[in-house]
Amino acid sequence: MYARLQCRAVIAERTSTFMTNSISRSLSEVDHSHATAVRDDALSRAVGRAAMVAVLGEPPRPDGAELRALAGRADALEVRADLVGDLDPRWLRQHFSKTLIYTLRSAEQGGQFRGDLTERRARLQAAARVYDQIDLEWPRDTCSDVLGAVPADRRRLSRHAGEPGDLAALNTIVDRMTDTPAALYVLSIAAGAAEDAAAVVALLAAVKRSDVTAFATGSAGLWTRILAPHLGAPVVFGQVGTGGPAGYPTLAQLQTDYGLPELAPVRCLYGIVGRSLARSLSPRLHNRAYRRLGLPALYLPFFTEDLERFWRILIPALKMANVPLGGLTIISPFKERAMDLADHASAVAAHCGAANIAWRDGEAWAADTTDTSIMAALVARGITPREQRVAVVGCGAAGRAIAAALALAGAEVVLVNRSWGRGRFAERLLALPFVPLDTFSPVGFTLIVHAAPVTDRLPFPLAGLSRDAVVVELVYADTTTPLMREAGARGLATVDGWQVLAAEVAMQFERMTRRTMPTISMLDWPVPFQAIDPPVGSVMSPAVEESR
Repeated sequence: MYARLQCRAVIAERTSTFMTNSISRSLSEVDHSHATAVRDDALSRAVGRAAMVAVLGEPPRPDGAELRALAGRADALEVRADLVGDLDPRWLRQHFSKTLIYTLRSAEQGGQFRGDLTERRARLQAAARVYDQIDLEWPRDTCSDVLGAVPADRRRLSRHAGEPGDLAALNTIVDRMTDTPAALYVLSIAAGAAEDAAAVVALLAAVKRSDVTAFATGSAGLWTRILAPHLGAPVVFGQVGTGGPAGYPTLAQLQTDYGLPELAPVRCLYGIVGRSLARSLSPRLHNRAYRRLGLPALYLPFFTEDLERFWRILIPALKMANVPLGGLTIISPFKERAMDLADHASAVAAHCGAANIAWRDGEAWAADTTDTSIMAALVARGITPREQRVAVVGCGAAGRAIAAALALAGAEVVLVNRSWGRGRFAERLLALPFVPLDTFSPVGFTLIVHAAPVTDRLPFPLAGLSRDAVVVELVYADTTTPLMREAGARGLATVDGWQVLAAEVAMQFERMTRRTMPTISMLDWPVPFQAIDPPVGSVMSPAVEESR
């Protein structure tokens, strides 16, 4: 009785747009009025906030601390019973006072429940007596006894397809799902690359319903989870805790990196495209700057294995959905390929044969390299490259761009690389001397730039460097890299990867938006930029790729 009274109290307090308070009416009345209201209303009203659903996919701590921490951050708590079991809702309500959602995801739809239909229906019916909303899988759970136990305004009808489909196929699924009245309809598809999820965006733009959300799963689908609320989806899902499956954002990530649940206007998209995106801080920095300046933009991560396919499929699809792509940060291994896809490129990008940024220039696409932003980082430290003897260690796209910029600024540049093939290629392209890494000595150099992703060991010895030499590290990491630690121990001046990142992101922001990026201190960082708290164990740089 206690649990039922609590359940009714919470239901009465619901504020989320996808829940109503008509539970006292008969099932047939609810079904009819709900369907009519949704079809009449669609997305005619402006939505300024998405409901934040915290998903509990791991057993909670006995003291419920992580649930209490959701206060003021989450509108609902979804309990994945297939992963954590049937938790006592009375205990849950002691630590979380808002809406409780019960989900028993089947193995057929990507979950862990492998019981028979009899067990499944019994657990769903039991949950309906004590939870506020029940996730019902379509079409498995749409039998009369389950629907009779779960009123329409407490149903969440979901379908988790195993493969991506085209717009027509997804529209058919939504049309059939919405024949069964429910408070919310959830459709997800699997995606191997960002472009595979194009149909999801097209679907949301087409259906224009305030009770439908759709997204793609996995790393390739992360961008759709974040964009969906901006296209009318009423909810967004985030994992409780610090980690989960690939592509499943945490609640903290949604709030910190993307500004959710608040929904600022979005009229243009930007993003980072490549293969290794999980630890990039670019979304956080760009999106905070957009919010600070009031720009109607959103910066998203796009995972792909084929830049040309991404370009051919997703860019037109986003334009059709009225959220055009305005610019991209391009990371390894696509920097060279970007030169072929852009309509025109800067002289520096052409000289080094690679670009790490592309943006709309009218109807055309322009390309450039901002790996040269190291120049700004050096100037900020009072270091002038002119007449310096410089070694650039790493001859990938980033290293080549940096070498070209330093040479243009009047430095005497020597290329250094582990493999002969990449080193000789850079030597011919830039007309600069090359030295293999295994024979490299730092003696006589006044500036050394490390442009290779080696962070587990000292990449080259520093013995013999003069005390006034400067060492630059392009990789940013959550701990001091061996190179920076050794240079500091020797009393050498250093420029670390965080300082380089700040300069590079600012340059990319300006290229894409034609606006000056706010300073790091204006972006509400709680600590100095050099000490930003990145994910534990992270090593990432938008500038560095394997130099082989």
